[in-house]
Amino acid sequence: MTLYIRNMVCGRCKMVVKSELDKLGLQTIAVELGEVELQDDITDNLKEVLLKNLQNLGFDIIDGKKSKTIEKIKNLIVDLVHHKNNELKINLSDYLVENLNQDYSTLSNLFSEIENTTIEKYFISQKIEKVKELLIYNELSLSEIADLLSYSNVAHLSNQFKKITGFTPTYFKQQKDKKRIQIENL
Repeated sequence: MTLYIRNMVCGRCKMVVKSELDKLGLQTIAVELGEVELQDDITDNLKEVLLKNLQNLGFDIIDGKKSKTIEKIKNLIVDLVHHKNNELKINLSDYLVENLNQDYSTLSNLFSEIENTTIEKYFISQKIEKVKELLIYNELSLSEIADLLSYSNVAHLSNQFKKITGFTPTYFKQQKDKKRIQIENL
């Protein structure tokens, strides 16, 4: 049985969800971002208990084909931006089509309809959050960050950063109260 779980966006999320499944005695085959493969089907009562436990931790079980597709799109983008920097050079639409086996225009229209934003804007917001993270760590230059995240140049990164945040990367870096947005809230 496969369960789709909203707000699973990192390795720690996977560990927390796996722990909750273990507490309930559920045997897992795989726990991935946004998706859990269980060895056996579960009863409705057990699913309700799991749902309540997960909601207390900020997660949610997703029902419905559209919601599952949206969550898969989000998880693929989060994974691409935050964990697979070397793959950012590929075209986003090709990446999604390849991983979801659906036409991009269908995915794009569905995402826009449900999320009230475009896939591209969501992708950019994820990239900007990654830029913020890297700026806060202060280990890479802006040029290295632009290269890492496949921006054509520093000016492009800076313009996009300012458009989204209202600040230049340099100004953001100088602020004492740097504000990052949790991935699941983007």
